[in-house]
Amino acid sequence: MGTADLHIHTAFGDGLPEPQELLEYVESCTDLDVIAITEHDSIDAALRVRELHARGRYRFEVVVGMEITTLAGHLLALFVEEPVPSLRPLTTTIDRIHSQGGLCVVPHPLSPLTRSLGRRAIEGVLRRQTDGLWFDGIELSNPSPAARFTNGRAQRLNLERWKITEVGSSDAHYLPAIGCTATEFPGRTAADLRAAILAGTVRTLPGRYPSLSEIGPRAVMLQSWRALWATPRHAVARPAMAVLRRLAERRRR
Repeated sequence: MGTADLHIHTAFGDGLPEPQELLEYVESCTDLDVIAITEHDSIDAALRVRELHARGRYRFEVVVGMEITTLAGHLLALFVEEPVPSLRPLTTTIDRIHSQGGLCVVPHPLSPLTRSLGRRAIEGVLRRQTDGLWFDGIELSNPSPAARFTNGRAQRLNLERWKITEVGSSDAHYLPAIGCTATEFPGRTAADLRAAILAGTVRTLPGRYPSLSEIGPRAVMLQSWRALWATPRHAVARPAMAVLRRLAERRRR
């Protein structure tokens, strides 16, 4: 059986790990077989990590992903190769991910502490599964401060109503958090992981989030500051530039 962490952030966004040090940490300090880089509203971090990974000799594999800000909340896109636009309706975002062969995973569901999909949004998609809309997974073991208080409620709703494939991931913004929670799957490769999520043969491996002393107060303060500025900038920058381009085109006409 292999293990994967499906939700990791970097210094490209509101995380602290630089791409190269992230790779070295996973290699030397974890037993993970697969990691997914899921920066907020940008695919650049994941592509950079994969590029550096290809230059080295690592025992684990890298999945390209994003954490996309939809109009309803955050959504993880895994196994994508093209950026998915932010600030679009949830249904549109799901279609864009699936159209390029990616997987859609609901991160930190129901959490009021970050931009999360609520019960209404999740069940709205589930009611439209016959229309070709679906979630491939839901993150029900996320030990981060933003999710730990709603994990239990989301787990109960998924057991009783939603029936979405459960995954576990760290939502790591610091090196010590990487791999603290993971997804177990048959096999060892990224292709095995993808097949297992689609088949529903994965299971969560709950873990312990690192303590403040393990992370360091200074690192926590720095990450909190980055979160205030990095995420909104990435979410708004591309849509804003698109609007400006359209206005410029109209003026030229």
